[in-house]
Amino acid sequence: MFEKRTIQGAYFALAAYSVWGFAPIYFKAVGHVNLLEIICHRILWSSVLLLAILAVKKDLGTLRITRNQLLILAGTALLLFGNWLVFIYGILSNNIVETSLGYFINPLVSVFLGMIFLKESLRPLQWVAISIAGAGIALQLIFFGAIPWISLTLAFSFGFYGLLRKNLNFPAITGLTIENLTLLPLALVMFVWLHYNGGLSFGSLNTSTNILLMFGGVVTSFPLLCFAAAVTRLSLTAAGMFQYLAPSLSLIIAIVIYDEPFELDRIITFICIWSALAIFTVEAFHHHGSIAKRLDP
Repeated sequence: MFEKRTIQGAYFALAAYSVWGFAPIYFKAVGHVNLLEIICHRILWSSVLLLAILAVKKDLGTLRITRNQLLILAGTALLLFGNWLVFIYGILSNNIVETSLGYFINPLVSVFLGMIFLKESLRPLQWVAISIAGAGIALQLIFFGAIPWISLTLAFSFGFYGLLRKNLNFPAITGLTIENLTLLPLALVMFVWLHYNGGLSFGSLNTSTNILLMFGGVVTSFPLLCFAAAVTRLSLTAAGMFQYLAPSLSLIIAIVIYDEPFELDRIITFICIWSALAIFTVEAFHHHGSIAKRLDP
């Protein structure tokens, strides 16, 4: 039974990170639509899909939350909105390579934020990994005069998102539904503004565009639901290993399909980040293995 659940978890994780990895292809397909409208459709159709799932499961009662929980989820919703905004902007501005770098950096940022805000102590090799990653970004700034702001914004916005959600004991679907519903009034206002300014694409271009924009709800919600199913079936270490699949796929897509440049400054930064992740991953395996041996002598 345990082995079956683990295999199922691996399939769910594979599905989640594959969708995230191939997401740039979807957003390129709707690239002729206003950036804000794309995000608003993500919010609208994700809300519809998630509410339908909760209704089918008869879990709508889980949407009852306290005022403090609502305030925290409003904060995480704004972080998600900012993350989506920068992510889609990065894709549409031909910076998919930089968006992939952001999600390679994210695990290291999460560890760093845990140290700052949760007073978690870093082990020596974790310090080494974070220092190497920081050096890669610093080299890009010093020698090439450019800060990878898209990468850093994605990494830190998602890092803070995870930090705020860490202590909320919410089912993944419930939390994501409330976050989308929190953003829904903003999305509706944007729809009205775009309509009166003649910039609303939905319903005014063609059927394929309408379908693609509605499909944004699936692109948003499906991988998150798969991810939630995966983490309940896999160890945190095993689940963490899959997270490098999405940025790896995006990087390949950027270079092979969209011919984005992968020049010396980016190569140096990526080598530093990959080296840091290798150290970080090996250290994590060793650390969790040592704990397991102590608990099961």
